[in-house]
Amino acid sequence: MAFEKHVRGRLEYLERPAPQGAVLVLLHGIGSNAATFEPLLARLPRSWRVIAWNAPGYCGSAPLDVEWPLASDYAEALKRLFDHLCLDRVFLAGHSLGCLIGAAFAAAHRERVGRLLLSSPALGHGVPRGCQLSAAAQARIDDLDAYGPDGFARRRAPRLVYAPQANTAIVDQVRDGMARVQSPGYGQAARMLAAGRLLDDAARLQVPTDVIVGAEDVVTPPEYARRAHAAIKPAWRGSFTLVPAAGHALYQQAPAAFVAALEALAETVDGHFERKRR
Repeated sequence: MAFEKHVRGRLEYLERPAPQGAVLVLLHGIGSNAATFEPLLARLPRSWRVIAWNAPGYCGSAPLDVEWPLASDYAEALKRLFDHLCLDRVFLAGHSLGCLIGAAFAAAHRERVGRLLLSSPALGHGVPRGCQLSAAAQARIDDLDAYGPDGFARRRAPRLVYAPQANTAIVDQVRDGMARVQSPGYGQAARMLAAGRLLDDAARLQVPTDVIVGAEDVVTPPEYARRAHAAIKPAWRGSFTLVPAAGHALYQQAPAAFVAALEALAETVDGHFERKRR
């Protein structure tokens, strides 16, 4: 079953409905969108309700009202979507920039997250809002302006895939998703990435949290993921998974490993973590 497209409030999201079972919410990265998760549906349990949002400013979602948003601004937009959909408790998975949003949401609304997965986590650059952007963030905005979405995607997509010359079909998938970025949403996301401080939110988490990363990720290297995992308090620190022969586009290059990590979310035994907290 494919995703169905919906709009609630100012946010567009894709959903595979299911009458019972777990609810999984997926948060895409800065150069991606909700539709890139659709190939995973055939691998996920059919009993799961799966929701993938288009972050503010992506595809059919309206941009935020602030030029330089923080992760908390995206987290509050996500809360509004949860409220619209009457989502009480979900399994939440973020990829790259989506990890900043997912961690901010789970830190602020822990009662609504059963377990969190941080995939290829972007740590953020820690630049105070309103100061000069980091060089990496400014280059993202400048490249989109200079080359347009298609040229931007052609230049950047290969770097997200391990051994791109041998995995051209995966590079094409990544490029097709990246070519849908647009202004002002992408610029807002780049500024949020510049201001992001994932390690701070990771330390605040009181939700069981796992981390997964590709061993060949050169965008958010394994060292970033290890730092994020170490920042989580021991009572809430879940598994750390290093996926061989996979780059930053983890769920596209290694879908089986990514789905295994998602399925592990639904196997959480609350009592196990309750015992660890005592």
